[in-house]
Amino acid sequence: MAPDSPLLKNRWLANITLLAAGALQTLTFSPYEWWWLGPISIALILACTVSLPSEKLFRAGWLAGLGLFGSGASWVYISISHYGNTSVPLSILLTAVFVAGLSLFHGLAFWGWGKLAKDSKLRRLLLFPAIWILGDWLRGWLLTGFPWLYLGTAQVDGPLAGWAPLLGVHGVTLWVIALGMALYASAGLLRLKRPGPAAAALTAGLLPWLLGPALNSVAWTQLSAAPISVATMQGNVPQLIKWDPNHLKQQIVTYLGLTNQDWQQDLILWPETAIPLTQDQAGAIFEHIETNLGPNSTLITGIPWYGFSDRIEDFTFHNSIMALGNGEGMYHKQKLVPFGEYVPLQQWLRGLIGFFDLPMSEFSRGPAHQSPLIANNLRIMPYICYEVAYPDFVAINARTTDLLVTISNDGWFGDSIGPLQHLQIARMRALETGRYMVRGTNNGLTAIIDQKGQIATSIPQFTEATLRGEAYTARGNTPYMETGSWPVLTFAAILIVFVREREIPKTNQGPA
Repeated sequence: MAPDSPLLKNRWLANITLLAAGALQTLTFSPYEWWWLGPISIALILACTVSLPSEKLFRAGWLAGLGLFGSGASWVYISISHYGNTSVPLSILLTAVFVAGLSLFHGLAFWGWGKLAKDSKLRRLLLFPAIWILGDWLRGWLLTGFPWLYLGTAQVDGPLAGWAPLLGVHGVTLWVIALGMALYASAGLLRLKRPGPAAAALTAGLLPWLLGPALNSVAWTQLSAAPISVATMQGNVPQLIKWDPNHLKQQIVTYLGLTNQDWQQDLILWPETAIPLTQDQAGAIFEHIETNLGPNSTLITGIPWYGFSDRIEDFTFHNSIMALGNGEGMYHKQKLVPFGEYVPLQQWLRGLIGFFDLPMSEFSRGPAHQSPLIANNLRIMPYICYEVAYPDFVAINARTTDLLVTISNDGWFGDSIGPLQHLQIARMRALETGRYMVRGTNNGLTAIIDQKGQIATSIPQFTEATLRGEAYTARGNTPYMETGSWPVLTFAAILIVFVREREIPKTNQGPA
């Protein structure tokens, strides 16, 4: 086994390295896209933790998480401070609590790592990918989840992209971790002057990276021979006036004006809550749209919905998206953003500070297993904002559909890196499903993404503009759409079962 890392000789240096290693992962994502830093980050984390006493692993994991989320997710400060009517000191405190809370997932994963592997360096190394993958999955599921900043997402632009339609983002993350482990192991073996085993370890870690480009050339789905014409409108409505009744007419006029030359397009897309009225108040707007639409044209728009829900047996609001013209269907958002679209424990938090009373923060979750929207006989699966971050949710709901659509209002996060990360996540979902995705946003980035996760065309952020382009529909499902993340999660569970340190109960060997 490799000797202890020199980093462990200085506790403060090890702690700083853990923070820096977490922050390096942020640089793998948009807008930086230095995907090659992922394995280096993992190797540094291992160098600081493989030989660490078990009781110190929780803190080590928490520090690595703090580096990641402190650098990669602290953009929530903008929505808390600028749009939540919250003072700067309190906004900083709430952002710090958010980041520290997310980092607990890493801390708990590393704590479990120590419990399962005990002090065996070999077991720790072998169990590390299982611990990381299951920790990511838990973070994306518990308490509605925060499925953001998965290492595999950055590989939409890297050599591992070809694995995404087979294994999904968690499987791609697994290969990133495998190379990080190989880097750590080979460095240790070289210190022991064992170049042969070091080369073998590095070669094994690099193998999935070498196979990835070949896999990326495989067509898992069959695209249509002819494309459909698409136009999506980016109104760039300032967030501060979004729900102001005095600016309602201005917003509708903006979107109608942006659509004036595109009523004949096959698919027209307006972003999340482009119509800031509930569907029962927007009858006149619907009539105007229906009158102008071409006979084969469908307009899909985000709009709040209000009415009686049989599922919850009460009147409620939904964040929704609907099809008009030569199409039909209404979809209610299922994955709601905590505090932005609903307030947990609202009986205690409502009214406490401005952030807990954001506009339209009383939405209810939509029912599961909703039908796709129909547009000129095409089955279109919509995802509203945050929903596109959930890999299995997107893959399962995309089965047997022709095209994916996602709408968002990333104005909550200003000119931070958050909206750029959001676009990259949407690109990974298109790659995993082998489908074109049309993305419509209020202020960017509005784009058409092809079946390989690459941007076919887009328009800049913070501009009032119309994006025109083409999208191909798809038939068939990728392997990942059929299985979801279960193969990777099952592999992680099996690894834990067979590699973990097991205590053999002592038996009385004396005479009967």
